Amino acid sequence: MTSQAEAAAGSIRRSLDRLCSAAASNNNHRHQFDNYRRFSDFAARLQLALDHLLRSSPAENLPASAQTALRGIASDLENAVEIASAYRERSKIFVLANCVSLATALQERTGAIGGWLALLDPALQGNPEIRKKVADLSRDMKQSHFTVTENEKRVHSTLQKEGEGRQLSKAVQSAIVMDLTRALGIESNNYSELSAQIRLLKDDLDCSTSSPSDRRILASLEGILNNWSARTDITTAGSNFAFEDEDHIPPFKNFLCPLTKEYMKDPVVLESSQTYERSAVKHWFDRCIEDGQDPTCPVTGQVLRSLVLKPNIGLAGAIEEWVNRNIDIQIKSALAVLTYEPLRVENIERALDGIYQVSEEHPSSRYKVRNSGLVSLIVKLLRDSSKSIGTHLRSKALLTLLSMTKDEESKKMMLDEGMLKLTIHSLTGRSEKEREHAIKLLLEFSYDEACCTKIALEKGALVLLTSIAGNLEHPAASNLAEVVLIQIEKTEGNIEHLAAAGRFEPLLSRLREGPIDVKIQMASIMGRMMMTSGSKEQIARQSATTLVELLSKQEGKELSLQALHNLSALDDNARVLVDASVLPSLTHILFSDEDASEELKELAASTVANIVSNPGHWELASSNSEFPSMQSKEMVSKLFGLLSAACSSNCHASILRVLCGIASSPQASGIYPQEVHEQLKHSNKLSLLKDKLLDSTKSTETERSDAACTLANLPLTDVEVKAHLEGTFVRWAVTALMNYSHGPNRRFSQPAFNMVEGILGLLLHLTRQSDQQCLALIREHGLMVAFREHLGFPSTARAKQLACFGLRNLSELGREICAAELDSPRPLWFCSSLAFICGDTSRRPSTCPIHDTSCNQDSQLCLLQSDCVKPLCDLLTDEDSNVQMAAVEALSTLVSSTATSTLKKVVEELDRQGVIDSMIGLFVETRSGELQEKAISMIERTLRVERHAVKHSLNQSLVKALVEALKHGNANTRGHAQDALMNLQQLSGVSGNSSSQIQMRR
Repeated sequence: MTSQAEAAAGSIRRSLDRLCSAAASNNNHRHQFDNYRRFSDFAARLQLALDHLLRSSPAENLPASAQTALRGIASDLENAVEIASAYRERSKIFVLANCVSLATALQERTGAIGGWLALLDPALQGNPEIRKKVADLSRDMKQSHFTVTENEKRVHSTLQKEGEGRQLSKAVQSAIVMDLTRALGIESNNYSELSAQIRLLKDDLDCSTSSPSDRRILASLEGILNNWSARTDITTAGSNFAFEDEDHIPPFKNFLCPLTKEYMKDPVVLESSQTYERSAVKHWFDRCIEDGQDPTCPVTGQVLRSLVLKPNIGLAGAIEEWVNRNIDIQIKSALAVLTYEPLRVENIERALDGIYQVSEEHPSSRYKVRNSGLVSLIVKLLRDSSKSIGTHLRSKALLTLLSMTKDEESKKMMLDEGMLKLTIHSLTGRSEKEREHAIKLLLEFSYDEACCTKIALEKGALVLLTSIAGNLEHPAASNLAEVVLIQIEKTEGNIEHLAAAGRFEPLLSRLREGPIDVKIQMASIMGRMMMTSGSKEQIARQSATTLVELLSKQEGKELSLQALHNLSALDDNARVLVDASVLPSLTHILFSDEDASEELKELAASTVANIVSNPGHWELASSNSEFPSMQSKEMVSKLFGLLSAACSSNCHASILRVLCGIASSPQASGIYPQEVHEQLKHSNKLSLLKDKLLDSTKSTETERSDAACTLANLPLTDVEVKAHLEGTFVRWAVTALMNYSHGPNRRFSQPAFNMVEGILGLLLHLTRQSDQQCLALIREHGLMVAFREHLGFPSTARAKQLACFGLRNLSELGREICAAELDSPRPLWFCSSLAFICGDTSRRPSTCPIHDTSCNQDSQLCLLQSDCVKPLCDLLTDEDSNVQMAAVEALSTLVSSTATSTLKKVVEELDRQGVIDSMIGLFVETRSGELQEKAISMIERTLRVERHAVKHSLNQSLVKALVEALKHGNANTRGHAQDALMNLQQLSGVSGNSSSQIQMRR
């Protein structure tokens, strides 16, 4: 018990010494708060009383109640000193932010100490004077009140709200600074002292554990300080004018609002006699009411009983006069800069900024800017000096004019002086700001309907706006451009221009949803409009059904048909149009509509021709109730009937294209049945097609190419082949092919491609004949060379495929003739049949490794001697699998011999020309299917030659591909794969029965 009393007495002395020593230097200390001084006074009196008590009697000799009191005083005093030290050691702003909690805690500790002092009374019975002092101190401490001033409460509340991270206006920030500086006891314009206090708060928070709220308070105060300090030079910042120093008339101090530090536009007086900008002080009042506080005068801190704002008319007049004088100076300065010759670029930005500020801050003075000629000068600047001033100043100039467009006379002046074209040119500016300001300026212009029309007519304007509207990388510009386009769309006359620029939605929406007359008008636009392929597809998907519906209305039939014809020019639209049931309407116009004009029939025929020009969805579609499909014999008969009717040459050409498309379809089998073919023959339509093909004076190239394709796809008999493909025609056909591929006027148009395909298809008929008359034509006109030249012709895959088929047929024909001749008696070195085929017999020719007999360079039945092997080999890497397959078929005719010695020669020759490796590469990369089957057949024959079997036995890619074919191929593919693997010695344990089967296949 004794030691505890002594320890308590020692703790009390240390706490009192700490507090009283600080209080002694209080006059020189940075912190001065009433609560701290009051508690320091209590501590001084407590120290004096306890010193008297402990001198009269040691602590261990005191009564038990007194020793208990000492321990209680020691504990509460230590806590109280810690609380009081916050006033002395922490920053003033920290104390203000926590003043309520500090005062409450200090009052609780002080009252507790007063209670402990009452327990010392028994120990002071012998010393009345000290007893009285202790009793008075106990009473005073228990009755003490540590208060917070109204200003401190306001600042405390404000700081706590700042801890919530709210957004503040400039006026509210200034009012907060005034309240805070008032509470800190410093002048409101003492930036350095306020900055020092905020730095102290930052140090406090850095050196201790701080709450998120304290951190937000610090961040908010730092932001307020930065904004507030940026306006400290009220003499210059308040004017808002971009003057040269010598021209500037600075404002009087009372012109500036204490909250905004800017000159006042609507000065009002409070009951405190202080003048503020109306909007600024209203913001402050709103903030006070929001925080549950009485509104105060920011400068004086006086609580206002009335919030009435009285206009300061006299001051407002003085400020207005000052403003007008400065505006006149500003305009004069800008005129001097923009009229100076030569133009000084470094001064232009200041002049533009000044004009912009006048326009924005003083709308009523825009007429002064206009009347001074500055608007015209800025337009002239953009027109004559656009490149020299650069994108930054162009952006400034556009922004200034944008502000001036709020004056209607100025806007009219800009348009009259060609600002519209200059603005559109700025849509291609280098900086995003320049483009954005240009779009905003166009938006202002677009509110006038006549101006919208001018924008639409301006070259490139709509294309640029549409491009910007679709560029989502710059959303601000994109949204603005979209608004401009919406404004332009409101004018009906602009719809066609918008569609031409790639903005089709206005046209399509009117076509789908408008009244009948609007629909017809939109169809008319669509019919004459030039469109890209992507545009045609987009429009077809959204308008085909409506256009087909318009075909049933007499007033809309022609215009909607023109639109459909325009859309049908894109191959990919065939399916869309067929799905919209366009074929029944078109065939009705062609065959059943008695009121249809010749021009309408031409359009209908041409549209059908466009649809059926490529194989696709149309084969399965119904043409109408009379003809179940476009491929029916009734439809074909009707189409041929139109050829002999008295219709125009254009209609004839379109009908030929339709027939060509039907005949060229992969589903063409059965389309031309024997009865239809007989009908054509008896009606002399074959001759009509041939005459149109040969007539280069009256028939167009398209008509001739369509006639060629139609004839090529007809199932001609042997008699018809000889009758129509006679010497003169073959000579013309071969000459035409050579001109298309090597002539001086070679063309790569679609009709040219179609013509090549048609001629190749016609000559293909000749390659299927083996009589002497046809063989003579083949040799005389060099058909194999003609086919060879078109293996590399830059045309369609179909032309290459037909050329391969021709070479395949000729090669097989040569092989059959050689085989037949070898089986009959012949001279020792002379092949009588090949003498006819190959020509010169005056000398003994060398033996051809392909035919094992003599072939020379004039041969038209030998792929090797006609130099066709390498071009065919090159086609093995073609992108089209049909071309690859045709090339494989042609090359496979070279290894069809069963004689081992001949096969070896052939394989060696093919290996020398790179065919074997190319064929293996094709097979390895090909999935299962017909192409794989044809390639593996030739590879299997190649691997029968021992040297090549050994050479490729280590080719793991080949072996793997053969194994996959053996597992997953069809019956023929599996058989060839098994044989090939046996040749490579990659299969073991094959039964004798299997081996016998292999030998039988060989």
